[in-house]
Amino acid sequence: MDTSKDSDGFASRPLEAEGARVAPLGVPAGVWSLLALVLGVVLTLWAVQAQQRQDEAERRVAFTHLADRAHAAVLDRLRACEMLARSVQTMFLTSEEVTADEFRAMYANLDPRTLVPGMQALVVARRETRADGDHYVYHADFVQPRAGNEALFGLDVNTQPANLAAVLASRDSNRPALSAPFRLAQVAADGGAADGVTFRLPIYSPGQPPGSVAERRERIRGSLAISFQLHSLIQTALPEDGASHLHVEITDVTGPEPLALFDSHTGAHADAPTAHRYDKELRYGGRAWRLSMHPLGHDAQTAFWQRSPLLPGLLASALLALLVSSVVNTRRRAVDLGNRMSRRYRESEERFRALNELLPALVVLARQDTGRITYANQASRLRLGEEVCELELPTLFEDEGLRERILACDQSSCLNMEAVLRSANGDRFWASLSIARVDVGGESKLLMVASDISEQRQLTELLSYQASHDALTELYNRREFERRVERALIVTAAGGAPAALLYIDLDQFKLINDTSGHIAGDQLLIQLAINMREQLRGGDVLARLGGDEFGVLATNVHDQAGASNVAERLRERIDGYVFVWEQRTYTISASIGAVMIDHPNVNLKDLLAQADTACYMAKESGRNRVHFYSAQDDDTTRRQTEMEWANRLRWAVEEGRLLLKYQEVWPLAAPSNGKPHIELLLRFRDEQGRLVPPGAFMPAAERYGLMPMIDRWVVETALSNFDRLHPSGPDLQLATINLSGASIEDDALATLVLDLIEQHGIDPGRVCFEITETVAVRHLSQVSRFIERLRAAGCLIALDDFGAGMSSFGYLKNLPVDIIKIDGSFIRDILVDPMSHAIVGAVTDIGHRLGLKVIAEWVSSEEIAQELHDMGVDYAQGYVLHKPEPVVFHRGLTGDGD
Repeated sequence: MDTSKDSDGFASRPLEAEGARVAPLGVPAGVWSLLALVLGVVLTLWAVQAQQRQDEAERRVAFTHLADRAHAAVLDRLRACEMLARSVQTMFLTSEEVTADEFRAMYANLDPRTLVPGMQALVVARRETRADGDHYVYHADFVQPRAGNEALFGLDVNTQPANLAAVLASRDSNRPALSAPFRLAQVAADGGAADGVTFRLPIYSPGQPPGSVAERRERIRGSLAISFQLHSLIQTALPEDGASHLHVEITDVTGPEPLALFDSHTGAHADAPTAHRYDKELRYGGRAWRLSMHPLGHDAQTAFWQRSPLLPGLLASALLALLVSSVVNTRRRAVDLGNRMSRRYRESEERFRALNELLPALVVLARQDTGRITYANQASRLRLGEEVCELELPTLFEDEGLRERILACDQSSCLNMEAVLRSANGDRFWASLSIARVDVGGESKLLMVASDISEQRQLTELLSYQASHDALTELYNRREFERRVERALIVTAAGGAPAALLYIDLDQFKLINDTSGHIAGDQLLIQLAINMREQLRGGDVLARLGGDEFGVLATNVHDQAGASNVAERLRERIDGYVFVWEQRTYTISASIGAVMIDHPNVNLKDLLAQADTACYMAKESGRNRVHFYSAQDDDTTRRQTEMEWANRLRWAVEEGRLLLKYQEVWPLAAPSNGKPHIELLLRFRDEQGRLVPPGAFMPAAERYGLMPMIDRWVVETALSNFDRLHPSGPDLQLATINLSGASIEDDALATLVLDLIEQHGIDPGRVCFEITETVAVRHLSQVSRFIERLRAAGCLIALDDFGAGMSSFGYLKNLPVDIIKIDGSFIRDILVDPMSHAIVGAVTDIGHRLGLKVIAEWVSSEEIAQELHDMGVDYAQGYVLHKPEPVVFHRGLTGDGD
């Protein structure tokens, strides 16, 4: 059989062979083409059905996800409304009286229409008690914005039942309440339908939020309302893709009859396939809303036909039939098919290159031997410059050490790193990159793929900075400062150079906050931080520890003299600083406590406590000075002792270590009626059962703010056991209870006293409360209010230590007291000191002229008692007359000794 070769070098086949290829197995070529077409159509129909099922599942998942987002978005809108309302409520809780200007400024600052789109008004209705009950009336001063809401001025909420129901619900629960939909007053004039609701929170009187329904009803002052049109609120809350692909209906189902609130596509019900309907109930503010959603059907159909494989499949079937026909018919058609496949391959390669151009990552290809860049995608050219292909790959790196490593990369290694890259125009940025050696067309190349991570690096550095620095002053914060101090302790323990810890507390900083506001105080802290930083040496650490307290870690100071120089330089810089704020000028000073870090046997907690103690001693010594901690310092030791006492006193009440004694007060100028008069004295019982006099623990209680707790215990214990204080029982004429200055400032104490007197049925005239003259002078206004409440109920008031303070007589005429007790320092020297004798006589005379009883303290002898009698003093108190004894109900707890 003859064979020959064509011009392309391929062997030519005999005609018989060609004929065999045209009709394989004796079947005509047309039949093979038809079979291929039928097979392609069958496969296409199967693929269409599979695609339909897949699309249906994807649409169901996408719809559920979108509906959940819509539900969450509506709920988030209502929560944003609650946050806005809580902010306004808090302003009323913390202020005795909110003015219209403050309310208007609050509204402008919060910009509520940004948080609550569709909001109509932010208003406060004041509670007004009338003959028919409470009414809630809007006042023009508390309506924002005023424009467009004039219809609310003077509106009585009681005329709107749905609105009033929300007022009462929020009043009793102190929780947000939504009203039923009703016609808003602003749109009532045009006859519009019910298209709005109000969001309600109660306005209580200032103080802690009330805890019970009864307290809430008693303290209610008004009701805060945010009215809004539902359509705008819900429409803007829905996701953008949800508004165009979902039919959303919201109905209020709280009551027996559902109320339509919102419909995003009126008349679109016919498009809703029941298999994709979404119903979920949203409960908020006492209302129940049903959210019903379903997808718009035409979108799903359009999306399916856009993705359906039917047309491509039919086309592929036809092509397959043509391909079979071409294969079995002619070699030319096979060659043509090969040419078409070749073209498709080239097109695929071009698409790959186009896709590579669109990648966001930086892709660069360079020669292995020279490093010259031969290709850079579009992202690389934009970030590195159009001239990048004229550069060598190593020149893109800022680090010279990396340039040598890049060219040494081989096929067995791949460089993965973060490095600083440099563009053709000199810009620098951080990138995460990989470099590998690849073979392209038999030529060795270097492929670099990089991503710009400058923003991530900046964010990481910012977070690291914020974790170790104070946001206001940009100094180190307390956490970072303590870490630096711990490092210094380790260095010192290892034999390193000593260091010093300085604790700086500004003097009278609260005065600036109280007079000029916290903004002024913050500005002062910023300026002082800058000034103090200028005084530090290299290696010293300055930090803000909190409030107006700063810390300095002075390194390499060698001894206390070096640390003192650093501390004094800081103190002088602060002392010389003049702070000016809004036409006011303040002089600043600071008290500095210092402690040396020069021995290993100390931990961070003890070191900070020592520095704090030294700072306190600096303040006690007159402020504006430096004090170094010393374990042998008597004042420091006393300070530590007081701190220990403070810890013991905090548990004294629970452990039953406080008890009462009494000392009788004897009449001098008039005969006794047989009914005793006593003063109650406080004692502390230690762990061994011994009684500790008040002079040992009272200074600590006063310094650490524990006196109100102790005074409250004394008042409750004495009044609860009043007839068991003295052996005379119910015949006790008068019992005097001492109160501290801190307790006088507590307005609730007077209420407690009056409640206990009424509860235990005590005659108020048998109870006397004693305050010192120094407390009365220092807190004159609070003392006057306290005295007036108790005296109005019938209690007596005694002024103790009279004569020891300044301008005693001048203050006496302004204080409504019943008894004055002459300070014991005058009584003790009355027989030997003419001045003391004259003062006692003057006080007695003036007291009697004012109608007051006069008591002399510290009477230590019969001679002094006789002299006081001759001078007309009414009563005497002292050890010579009566030594203190435990009250009756405390006897047996300890010995009778004082």
